[in-house]
Amino acid sequence: MEVAAKIKTAFDAYLNMPVEVWKSFADLGEVITVPKDEVLKPHNQTEKYLYFILKGSGGLLLWNNNNFVCIDLCYEQDFFGDYMSFLLQQPSALEVITFEPSELFRISKANFNLLSHNQEVGNQICRFAAEGLFIHKQQQQIAMLTQTAQERYLALLHKQPNIIKRTPQKHVASYLGITPQSLSRIRHKIALVTK
Repeated sequence: MEVAAKIKTAFDAYLNMPVEVWKSFADLGEVITVPKDEVLKPHNQTEKYLYFILKGSGGLLLWNNNNFVCIDLCYEQDFFGDYMSFLLQQPSALEVITFEPSELFRISKANFNLLSHNQEVGNQICRFAAEGLFIHKQQQQIAMLTQTAQERYLALLHKQPNIIKRTPQKHVASYLGITPQSLSRIRHKIALVTK
């Protein structure tokens, strides 16, 4: 029941349902514990699971020009994984990796389909997951086009005050679309202002 309670807490603001409903959802998946830097899905392979982070963090990295570019950062109470590959069941260039030791709830594609097609509540959960991922991606794209790197970094700090302790600086910089050196300058400038 502990996993169901954690998932319920994460969803309560959006979809308040009894813990028994979340238990039936949790029963379709499993909780795994993985170490830091665990590649959950290598690039050019197919995503087998949709993850929900109970504890820890990770990211989605895009293989581009012989280098990984960080396109998403995920923390507790975030859905996590290569959702496009998961839905289409086709390989993609994305890699899914943990940035720190993590406890993850995961559900297979078959059980996700079972959930979305066989239960009214399950359909709501699946729709909420899809909508949440879509909204997150849209907000990220709008921020990239309308905010400076410093503004985006400050927004990250607001959401995750310990981001630099939890996430490799090179991935934070990549996510912001800047070099690690530029991120260091931004951090130094913010530190001077807040003294």
